[in-house]
Amino acid sequence: MNVEIINFVETQVAAIEHYGSPDLEHESVRRLIAWRIAYGYSPQYHRTFGVHYDDPFTTAPDLYRADFCVSVEKEVAPNSYGVVNKVIPGGRCARLRHVGSRENISAARYLVEIWLPQSGEALRDFPMFFHYVNVGPAVTEQEMVTDVYLPLK
Repeated sequence: MNVEIINFVETQVAAIEHYGSPDLEHESVRRLIAWRIAYGYSPQYHRTFGVHYDDPFTTAPDLYRADFCVSVEKEVAPNSYGVVNKVIPGGRCARLRHVGSRENISAARYLVEIWLPQSGEALRDFPMFFHYVNVGPAVTEQEMVTDVYLPLK
């Protein structure tokens, strides 16, 4: 696997905060998509991210948390969708590209379980996050591209 060390640029985002079972993430994502459509934040011009505070495989469903985000240039106004302003901080990250279904992104496990222990690197105080490079109903599972970022000191 081709792990790159990059400098991720701080990114202002509009976020839906998801609390609860990973099996219900699609409900949070639907609210973000509805907001995105209502306010004109096209995936063509505004990147889509997921910030995963917890591991869905090891965290109790009622304690699981993730944010689903859209990059923005300015703060978003209060809205009925529950979208809030957040920032994905800039800094050094290990990046690994995953192609295929987003159901189980094997690149994430590889970064944490295999690459990190052998790398000599240390984690920064921000969770792993994902850039969903291509999104939308026309993207098939085989075409899905996801860049996985592991923040490093």
